[in-house]
Amino acid sequence: MASLIQLKKPQRRREGSGSQTSKTGRSFTSVVLTLPLTALGLNLLIELFNHKGLAGLGRFLADSPGAFFVNFLIILLTLTPCLVFRRRVFCLTLLSLVWAAGGIANGIIIQNRMTPFTTADLAVFSTGFEILPTYFTKPQMVLLAAVCLLILGGLTVLFLKSPRAAAGLGRRLLSGLLAAALAGAFLAGSIKFALAKGILSPIFSNLAYAYEDYGFAYCFANTWLNTGIRTPKNYSAADMNRIQSMIDQNSAALPQGQSREDVNIIYVQLESFFDPQQIKGLEFNQDPLPIWHELQKNFTTGYLTTPVVGAGTANTEMEVLTGMRAWFFGPGEYPYKTVLKSRTAESAAYILKDLGYGAHAIHNHRGAFYGRNQVYKNLGFDTFTSLEYISNFTETPKGWCKDDVLTDEIQAALDSTDTPDFVFAVSVQGHGKYPGDPVLENPEIQTTAVPDEDQRYSIEYYANQIHEMDVFIGDLIQMLERRGEPAVLVLYGDHLPALQMDEDNLESHSLYKTEYLIWDNLGLEKQDKAIKSYQLTARVLDLLGIHEGVFPRFHQSCQEESTYLKDLRKLQYDQLYGKNYLSDGRPAYQPTDLQMGVRPIVVEDYIQLLDSWYIVGENFTFYSKATVNGEILETEFLNGNLLRVLDDEMIQEVSSPDDIKISQVEAYREVLSVTE
Repeated sequence: MASLIQLKKPQRRREGSGSQTSKTGRSFTSVVLTLPLTALGLNLLIELFNHKGLAGLGRFLADSPGAFFVNFLIILLTLTPCLVFRRRVFCLTLLSLVWAAGGIANGIIIQNRMTPFTTADLAVFSTGFEILPTYFTKPQMVLLAAVCLLILGGLTVLFLKSPRAAAGLGRRLLSGLLAAALAGAFLAGSIKFALAKGILSPIFSNLAYAYEDYGFAYCFANTWLNTGIRTPKNYSAADMNRIQSMIDQNSAALPQGQSREDVNIIYVQLESFFDPQQIKGLEFNQDPLPIWHELQKNFTTGYLTTPVVGAGTANTEMEVLTGMRAWFFGPGEYPYKTVLKSRTAESAAYILKDLGYGAHAIHNHRGAFYGRNQVYKNLGFDTFTSLEYISNFTETPKGWCKDDVLTDEIQAALDSTDTPDFVFAVSVQGHGKYPGDPVLENPEIQTTAVPDEDQRYSIEYYANQIHEMDVFIGDLIQMLERRGEPAVLVLYGDHLPALQMDEDNLESHSLYKTEYLIWDNLGLEKQDKAIKSYQLTARVLDLLGIHEGVFPRFHQSCQEESTYLKDLRKLQYDQLYGKNYLSDGRPAYQPTDLQMGVRPIVVEDYIQLLDSWYIVGENFTFYSKATVNGEILETEFLNGNLLRVLDDEMIQEVSSPDDIKISQVEAYREVLSVTE
C-alpha cells in the first residue's frame, strides 16, 4: 500500500504540473490575443475624441486607414511590457488607462483651446491645476475628482485580486521581448512606408491639422521624441561664414539714415486679441474695438502670422523677442521650457541694452508661468514685474487680472532709469475659457447676430474683455503722450482666441493671423504690411533706422533670398545647439542678474500691537510673506506699507528689522525673490 501511494504521488505532481503548464499557456495566449484587441479599442476611443465625434472618426478611418494602422501599432507596442509582469491584467489595465486619459484629455483640450495635447503640456503640468477652474465648473471638478478616486480604488482592488502569471521571470522576459520586437518591427516598417508614400509626415506646420490627419498616438509621440532643432544639412563654419557675409553685404544696402536710439520702445503682447468682426456672420450692437480701428487709420498696421492658435502664448513671445521661428523646434515644443532655460539667445532686449537701453519685462500673471522668471535672464532683461509685484488689480469673472493695471507698471518701468527703455509687457485679460452662459450683467458689447448660436455668450464675453483691453490701449497711449518723451508702442495679438472657428468663416482665411499696430509720436511714415511674428522686431528697428543684431539684420535684408528659411534655421541652430560659429565659438550673451519688480520691497520696522505683530515697509503686495531664518511665516497683506504676521512664534525672537526678510511667494509656493 505504501509503495502504491509513493508511486501515485509523483504521478499527481506530474498531472498537476501539466495542468498548470496548460493553464499558463492558455493564460499567456489569451493575454497575447487581448493586446491587439485592446490596442484597437483604445485607438478607436482616442480618435473618437481627437476627431470630435463619430462623424470625424468615420472620416479619419475612410481617408487615412494607413495612419490609423500606425497609431494602432504604436499603442500595441506600448502594451507589450505587460507580458513581463506577473500581474498582467493589472498592468494592461493601467497602461490602457494612461492611453485613455491622454486621449480624453486631448479631446477636452481641443474643445477648449483649439490646440491639441502635447508632451509640452506635461512640462507646465502645475499650470494646468491653476487654470482648471477656468475650464471646469465646481461640480465638474468634483465629479472629475470622484472619477479619479474611483479609478484609483478600482486599480488598488485589481492589483490585490488580479491573477498572477505562473511562468518564471525568464520566460516572461522572453515573451515580452519577442512581442515588443515583433510589434516594433511592424511599426518601423509601417512608418517608413507611410512616410515614403506621404501618408505620414515628420513635419507639422499646423499642429492641430497634423493631429487630425495623422492621429493622436503618432503626433503625441513626435512631440516627445522630436524636440529641439536637428543639425541642418551642410551646417559648417564655411556655410555660417557664407550667411554672415550675405547679411553684411545685404545690410550695407539698407537705408543708412540717422537712427533713433533715444526712443522708448514699448511692446504689449495682447492675450488672444483680434477683431471678432472678422468672423463672418457675427455682428455687435457697437464696435468692440473703436480705439484700435481709429489707430489703424493713421499708424502702421497689418496681419501678423503667429505660430500658434488658441494657446501657446510663449511661442509667439519667443518669436517676437528673438526673431527665431518656433516651427523649427519640435512639434508643440515650448523653447521656454527646454533650451532657453539654460541657453541665452539674441533678443530685442540684448540688442537694445548694447545701445544703452534699460530692458524691462512685465506680465500681469504668475512670474513662474512658462518659467519666465528663469528664461528672462537668458533673454537679456534687467527687471521682471509679474503679478506678485503688482498691487490694486481687478480680475475678470474668470479670474484673470485685467490689463488696465499694465499702464502704471509700464510707467514705473520707464521711470526706473535715466536712459531710454525697452519695455516688453504681456497681457492676460483676454485669456479663455470663455463661458457659455451669460455671466455678464448688462454687457456693453452685445451680439446681435452670431453664426453659431451655441457660442453666443462665449463670443459676447470675449468681446467685452477685448473692449476693455481696447480702452486700456487708449489709456496707455495717453500716458505716453503726457510723458512727452519720444516713444514707439508696438501692439499685437499673440494668437486667435480659443473660440470654435475655421478658416472658411474668417476674413483672413487663416487661423494663424492676428494683427499688429505700431503707434509713435515721432511722425513715422505709415507703412502697412503683412509680416510673420518672428519678423516684427526687425521691422520695428528698421522703422527707427536701427540695424543691429544678427537676426534683425538678417530679417531686414535677406527675406528675398531663396535660402531665407533654410538660413534662418541654421542661425537658430548655431546659436542654441551648434558650435557658435558666428560668435567665435562661445555664446554671444551672458545671462543677466534679473531683478524681480522695479519697485524695491523694503522692511522699515516691526511693531507689536496687542497680541499681533506688524511689519512696516514699502511696496508690499498680496504675495509678500514675512521670512525669519529662511522660514516663511503666515502673513496677512493689509496694504502696500503694512503686513500682519499671523505666526508670531518666530517673530518674537527677532531683535532687529534686519532679521526680517520679505519673500514674494507665488500661488504654488515658489519663492520669486527675497529682500536683502
